[in-house]
Amino acid sequence: MPTAPLLTALLLANLIAFALFGMDKRRARLGLRRLSERTLLLWALAGGSTGALAGRQYFRHKTRKQPFSTLLWLIVAAQAMAIVAWAII
Repeated sequence: MPTAPLLTALLLANLIAFALFGMDKRRARLGLRRLSERTLLLWALAGGSTGALAGRQYFRHKTRKQPFSTLLWLIVAAQAMAIVAWAII
C-alpha cells in the first residue's frame, strides 16, 4: 500500500480540521452563522483528529461543550486503536 498518498491525505485532513476550528471560533465571535458540530466531527473522523484536538486547544474552542468533547475523544480513541491494530498486522 503506497504510504505517500495516505500520509498526504491525513496531513490535509488535519490541516482542514485545524482551520475549521479557527474559522468556527471566528464566526462565533462575529455572530455569524456557525459550522455544525457534525462538520467538525466528520473532519476529525476523516483522519483529522490530531488537527481537531490541536485547533480545539489553540483556539480555545469547544473545550467544555458536551457531548461534542466526548464524541471527539471517542473518535481519537477509535483511530488510536485502528493504528495499533494496523501496526500489529
